[in-house]
Amino acid sequence: MTQPAITAYRAAILDSLGDPTDLGIDNSYRYFEDGLMVVENGQITALGEATDLLTTLPADITIQQYSDALIIPGFIDTHIHYPQTGMIASYGEQLLDWLENYTFPAEQKFADPQHAADVSEIFVNELLRNGTTTALVFGTVHPASVDAFFHCAEQHNLRMIAGKVMMDRNAPAALTDTPDSSYQDSKALIERWHGKGRLHYAVTPRFAPTSSPEQLSLAGKLLQEYEGLYMHTHLSENKNEIEWVKNLFPDQNGYLDVYDHHHLLGERSVFAHGVHLCDEECQRLADTDSAIAFCPTSNLFLGSGLFNLPQAEKFKINVGMGTDVGAGTSFSMLQTINEAYKVMQLQGKKLHPFKSFYLATLGGAKALKLDDKIGNLEPGSEADFVVLDYNATPLMKYRMAQTQSLEERLFVMMTLGDDRAVKETYAMGKPVYSRD
Repeated sequence: MTQPAITAYRAAILDSLGDPTDLGIDNSYRYFEDGLMVVENGQITALGEATDLLTTLPADITIQQYSDALIIPGFIDTHIHYPQTGMIASYGEQLLDWLENYTFPAEQKFADPQHAADVSEIFVNELLRNGTTTALVFGTVHPASVDAFFHCAEQHNLRMIAGKVMMDRNAPAALTDTPDSSYQDSKALIERWHGKGRLHYAVTPRFAPTSSPEQLSLAGKLLQEYEGLYMHTHLSENKNEIEWVKNLFPDQNGYLDVYDHHHLLGERSVFAHGVHLCDEECQRLADTDSAIAFCPTSNLFLGSGLFNLPQAEKFKINVGMGTDVGAGTSFSMLQTINEAYKVMQLQGKKLHPFKSFYLATLGGAKALKLDDKIGNLEPGSEADFVVLDYNATPLMKYRMAQTQSLEERLFVMMTLGDDRAVKETYAMGKPVYSRD
């Protein structure tokens, strides 16, 4: 069915205005109990109380109304591996063994372009079913894996970021490239996809142990050669990994310094995990405006450790949420912030519901330097949004009936919610998923 050029959506509406840690809870969000959002040609043109806006609309405008529901910006996943979709929930290993026993065998299948295309479709559908409209995505070492993903994302007109893995050592021969081939393949992909529609390219060395200094230098060269590229890799996830990096790069002053030495830090550099960072590393991340992807479900699943969010906040590092599928155990950002709450509890800290939803939306957009386009519902923003169902399950419906405040409803949503709570997902004002 063709979507009308102008459509209005009436429901409870919520978005973040900024980080609650900086602004205070009460100043960090915007909420309309009976709200109206007007979308025209893929962009939000008006947002406010329904009673104020209804009289300003054309008489023949289509109004989509939702009861017992909440409209929020689309979720933003700042770290995920699409080739690992088929190996999610793989038993019993920590990071380095998990890579050898599960990840590398799964990724070798992406030499087949048809396999890559099939998994891309499953992966994108799973994101949309869970209300995620933007993600920063790992491919494999195969250029065809990135072509397949971008082609699928383009078909849905999604704002997505992805890149080819650069990996020239300490991996199976079938998954290694060379410094030059990774540079040339990445260059070709950048010129084919970066800035096409809503797509962006990320230079993607897997992590320091699988890239030689020569390859990391060429990754840094790519970032200098093209405007607006992202850099996406892993950092300080696992203690054995950190020791391995020290042995491989004895001349550098720690894990982060390996990347810094090769000019990989910057305003569009996103480092997944950062579980074991010292204050000096946090200061350097802040100074370079680099970001961290907080990946609670995978950190717990692989036994990697507990991310120190207050430390990142102290240094004012931009932090987004990452599901890190397939070490992460759910595509659902609701389940991811549920686990983030528990990670904080284990450190004797609290994670407020408004902070959780900030991290999953506007916080992710800020980490990706896309908050002028997505992550909020400000007029002028792209109309990527999600309709959440307060009554998605019998238990949720019963529990919601007991709530006394928006804060409590949000906490119930993030604790009991999952893909079933996502009623509809929209990208650029067009429906890309409907539960019903």
